[in-house]
Amino acid sequence: MKTLLVCGGAGFIGSNFTRTMLQTYPDLRVVVYDKLTYAGRLENLQDVAADFAGRYAFVRGDIGDRALVEATVAEHGVDTIVNFAAETHVDRSILDPDAFIRTSCFGTYTLLEVARERGLRFHQISTDEVYGHIRAGASVETDPLAPRSPYSASKASADLLTLAYFVTYGVPVTITRGANNVGPYQYPEKVVPLFVTNALEDRPLPVYGDGQQMRDYQYVLDHCEAIDVVLRRGQLGEVYNVGTGQEIPNLEMVEIILNRLGKPRSLIHFVEDRQGHDRRYSLNVDKLSALGWTPRHTCQEAIAQTVDWYMANEWWWRPIKEGDFRAYYERQYGSRAVLGVGR
Repeated sequence: MKTLLVCGGAGFIGSNFTRTMLQTYPDLRVVVYDKLTYAGRLENLQDVAADFAGRYAFVRGDIGDRALVEATVAEHGVDTIVNFAAETHVDRSILDPDAFIRTSCFGTYTLLEVARERGLRFHQISTDEVYGHIRAGASVETDPLAPRSPYSASKASADLLTLAYFVTYGVPVTITRGANNVGPYQYPEKVVPLFVTNALEDRPLPVYGDGQQMRDYQYVLDHCEAIDVVLRRGQLGEVYNVGTGQEIPNLEMVEIILNRLGKPRSLIHFVEDRQGHDRRYSLNVDKLSALGWTPRHTCQEAIAQTVDWYMANEWWWRPIKEGDFRAYYERQYGSRAVLGVGR
């Protein structure tokens, strides 16, 4: 592995992964390929561009543009593709599923075709949401997929296509299915940065339903290290779950944020739940642990460190929330009935 093509590398997890890999491996080159939609931002990589100029390159493009993907691979001598590129927010997929299908399904197909023709290693970034609502126990990698939103359905489709290219064509692939990521550079439509920044502005925190949905919040840098382990030691054709192996209620996440910031519980506004909201996700991570990986942070530590980053980096998030984000926020939350207020 000498040159990585990190698709979606200007987004939240992709930018953290790019930074982690360049810091860890002095001989590695990384080419970030990103369409720069609303959540893909060059601001996420400005330190990378300055610190690793000789080993980092950026190409603006759509992963569905096969000619540009092929040209990028050829020009930079890419030997490994890591695909983070996806529309990622469940709420947005409910409002407008078209982009999710185009990117996760057709885009992944395009990358797999390039990998097949050029003999490249391919790694697909997936999500625990492909398993659907978990009533009891924890999901293992061989469990049936039961997605319940356009977002998770598009990711499940990409997973199945990736595995099919391994079986049918022998493309060397692996997949990681990650729990909820939190950390630096996460676009503030996602629940933790949204709630942190709202609390910093003394604005209400719109908690869906009763706030008792169970989630595994993992620190994004732990996830990045896990992907690296799978790239280097994972078995080809296999799927690996990534998370802390524990989950907490969303309301506990909210209270960690408020306590860290010294804000009152009166900022909590319980609002009408979203359509098809999965009650619980839970991952068994034993398969990944067998490769020698363990997370460095608990769910609680991951949330606390994320709060600290947003407190210290107002320059990054405030311009986002003052721009087009306002229209999205009003569309998403403005008409939701308030079910109750925290005390």
